[in-house]
Amino acid sequence: MPEIKINSLQENIELKDFKLNSLLEVTKAINENFKVDKLLKIYEYILKEQLAITKLALYNFVGEDWNTLLRYGAKGLAKKINVKDDLLHFKEITVIESSANDALNTFDIAIPVLHKEKPLAFLLLGDLDISDSSENNAMSHMPFIQTLTNIIMVAIENKRLANESIEQQITNKELEVAAQMQAMLLPSDLPTNDKIEVAALYESLQLIGGDYYDFIKLNENEFVFCIADVSGKGIPAALLMSNFQANLRANIKYNHHQLSMEDVIIELNKNVNDAAQGEKFITFFFAYYNCETKILKYVNAGHNYPILFNKNKVEELNEGCIGLGMFDTIPAINVGEISISPDSILICFTDGLVELENKNGVQFETERLTDLVQRNSTLSIEELNNLIFLELDKFKGNQEYLDDTAILSCRFF
Repeated sequence: MPEIKINSLQENIELKDFKLNSLLEVTKAINENFKVDKLLKIYEYILKEQLAITKLALYNFVGEDWNTLLRYGAKGLAKKINVKDDLLHFKEITVIESSANDALNTFDIAIPVLHKEKPLAFLLLGDLDISDSSENNAMSHMPFIQTLTNIIMVAIENKRLANESIEQQITNKELEVAAQMQAMLLPSDLPTNDKIEVAALYESLQLIGGDYYDFIKLNENEFVFCIADVSGKGIPAALLMSNFQANLRANIKYNHHQLSMEDVIIELNKNVNDAAQGEKFITFFFAYYNCETKILKYVNAGHNYPILFNKNKVEELNEGCIGLGMFDTIPAINVGEISISPDSILICFTDGLVELENKNGVQFETERLTDLVQRNSTLSIEELNNLIFLELDKFKGNQEYLDDTAILSCRFF
């Protein structure tokens, strides 16, 4: 049974890595200004060769009419479908059960690609086993396919706008592409069970940002989680963080059986130096928790000290090292280790939270956060996070957020 769980974990990590790498490959091609036909070849390869989608028709809106942009495995069928009559009513991923158009009935799934609620494209997929109830069935890939299609279509739309010299619209759409990719990096399914309760919130100053958090289940009783902040803001920070997340997950994937926190930090420091070339650094809090031993191990690499409410004691988790990418070699790494009492709460955050200023230039600060958590410790973790952001909004008044702001909170049972 443990071997089956480990294999399942490895398959899930490999699948997520594949999807992340696919998004990074497409984004790289977009950044390198690949022509439309090359972008479509990459897109077709991912769907046809990697996800085994054998029947496809993709329509996009050009000028004042709809065009068949890509099709395979559907010879003669794509032309028999009228987008305005047959597809415009689809507003979300939909299983095609019955249609007045026989050609449309030969497909299984319709995926709309919307931009600001306006249809940009429609994707039809066929020859799928939609009755499969396994964990990694065809239906489980649909959100990823929708996101990938969205990125490709926005990129193609950017090229059209470029030809019309609408530079501002191009910039906005490129940022949306980056925001979609960045959203894929953040975990969407944080656990709430009898062992641990986890929730997170993220407020980006711009459309994309340089804050990041993650939670990775190693097995039924062991977890790693982290929060990080890239120096700087916007696209450069977001790209470095994307690279950092991929390296972190790859490192954990290959070393989760004998996880050495020191080795992870050393390898990540090398990765950041290689990627940033001394131009940026990353502050990083990295933790490992064992639900059976109730032991929390952590390394704080120059990050804001997370606050642990352990019994009646409040601790700042400050053991660790300098930030990643500050030096070629980290002089020393200290691994903190704490025994966790039942119902303890850990609040991890980025500096945008405690450095937020009100109209008088006063910062929110750690003391205010600590007091807020202590007074509301009976709330669920999700409710507690929402309350913290509500208090931040009240505190700043009409002032703007000065930085990206992220929070990852845990309750240990």
